[in-house]
This record gives sequence, C-alpha cells and structure tokens, in this order.
Amino acid sequence: MKQITVLEKYPVFTATIQKSETIYQNVDEILSFLKTQIEAHPIATYIGTFDHYAHTASLSEGEISPEIKDAKNIICCFGKVLPKPEVLAVRPRAIGVADMGESFVVSFLEAPNIDANNAMEKWVKGIANV
Repeated sequence: MKQITVLEKYPVFTATIQKSETIYQNVDEILSFLKTQIEAHPIATYIGTFDHYAHTASLSEGEISPEIKDAKNIICCFGKVLPKPEVLAVRPRAIGVADMGESFVVSFLEAPNIDANNAMEKWVKGIANV
C-alpha cells in the first residue's frame, strides 16, 4: 500500500492489485471479502455498499474514465466513542474498489483513528494472494 494525496487535499491509502495476484475475479467478490472482515471486527460495523459506477453512469452529466470497468464502495464505521458532534463529519469510513481491467485499485481515506487505518490496510492487503 502507498499513501498519496488526492485532489491536493485528501490523504488516501491505495493499492493496485493485479488480477493475477488474487483469487477474486470482480469487485463484488472483493466487497464480499471485505464485508466478512468488517463483520468479524470487534468494533467495526457494516453499513452498506454503494455502486458508484452505476450512479455516475446514470447521470446525464456523469463522466467515468474509460479505464474503469466497475467501481463500488463498502461503507463501515469504527466509531466506539462520540466525544463531540463534529466527529460525525469524519465518519463513516468507505473503502473503494475499482476494476481497471487487468487490476483492481483499492483505496480509502486516512481515518483519524490509527486502529481503523491499520484494520483497513490489513483487509486490503488480504485481497492479494499471499
């Protein structure tokens, strides 16, 4: 995994996984794997999935890079404390999975909670064959 800055503002962890490096054949299979990881976590809770590709494709002004074949987010929350209302602005977490043809790009925004980052990084690394 590497950490990059997206749109000159957002700290994002990202991994490119070649399809030859994983048993998963499509975005839905990866989301299923990630859902099992979320459900097995002692704090994280699964919220849902969002088909970003379908949403964007349905918009008359929607634009999708031709390299992207599918793109979905799995949404979860690691919130075990709610110290002030502004914390809601940085929750929940989303992990994005994009099918790029020969590879998958998996990414998530850096969380303010190191334990959440560590868990999501472990899950993403678990997508590749070891």
